[in-house]
Amino acid sequence: MSLKEKIESNYNNSLKSKDKAQISTYRLILSSIKDIEIANRSGPNKKETDDGDIKKLLKKMIKQRDESIEIYKKNNRQDLLEIEQKEHEIISAFLPKQLGEEETKKICNEMIKKLNASSIKDMGKVIGLLKKEYSDTLDFSKAGAYLKEVLSKK
Repeated sequence: MSLKEKIESNYNNSLKSKDKAQISTYRLILSSIKDIEIANRSGPNKKETDDGDIKKLLKKMIKQRDESIEIYKKNNRQDLLEIEQKEHEIISAFLPKQLGEEETKKICNEMIKKLNASSIKDMGKVIGLLKKEYSDTLDFSKAGAYLKEVLSKK
């Protein structure tokens, strides 16, 4: 079962259970998937939409939710904060579990050693290797910040 089929199935189940938060979130996801499919069908580089495209979309949506959550926390908007957190939870269910901060640091340190990275100039090489090996499970905003901190000290 493809990722899109899982989302559609969950959407249909949420319609049956009349869960308004889930219904609106799944509609939002499916609408964004449709946009990707249209973009992939038109233009010179025509291709089928695959799970990789959908995962990129979901990661982007999660990043948007994270930013909104921070803003709502700062502005003490509990009503909007709860909605965003629920959407974040629903969207995250379709992606592999992201590694925590300690695991991210450990992996970054291993890559630095593996590539003999000695300065901030080597950051691109390290991130390239991280993307190759951990693209689904690593939060690259956290990894990038940590690498910048570590490599700028060397």
